[in-house]
Amino acid sequence: MDAAAVLVLLLAAIVALVLFKTVRIVPQASVFVIERLGKYSRTLEPGIHLLVPALDRVRVRTDIREQVVGFPPQAVITRDNLVVGIDSVIYYSITDPAAAQYKIENVVQAIEQLVVTTLRNVVGGMQLEEALTGRDHINER
Repeated sequence: MDAAAVLVLLLAAIVALVLFKTVRIVPQASVFVIERLGKYSRTLEPGIHLLVPALDRVRVRTDIREQVVGFPPQAVITRDNLVVGIDSVIYYSITDPAAAQYKIENVVQAIEQLVVTTLRNVVGGMQLEEALTGRDHINER
């Protein structure tokens, strides 16, 4: 193989690599958070997008479908000072992937803490009978 053929193959490989790094396909129900030189640049919605190979990088791929998380039973004290164990299941979806990535360290843990606090506040203001029969009221809060 002569030098010209090797040079052509090398150039073809470089062009293929640049194209591979430039074109990004974001799948349905996902979004990509893009950083340019380490700083947040934009959020890519599903579809085909072009990136600048040396500058842009996919920081995180976020699933924007509804997620289901079950939490362990929580001991909650009712207004009449009785302890009740309450299981909780949360349905959530991320609407702002950049905020979920940069403003909070662990999204699921933050949701769990919010659920536990809200559950204790709501059930703590109810009698045992209300807590047992008032699932709809608890879900509204």
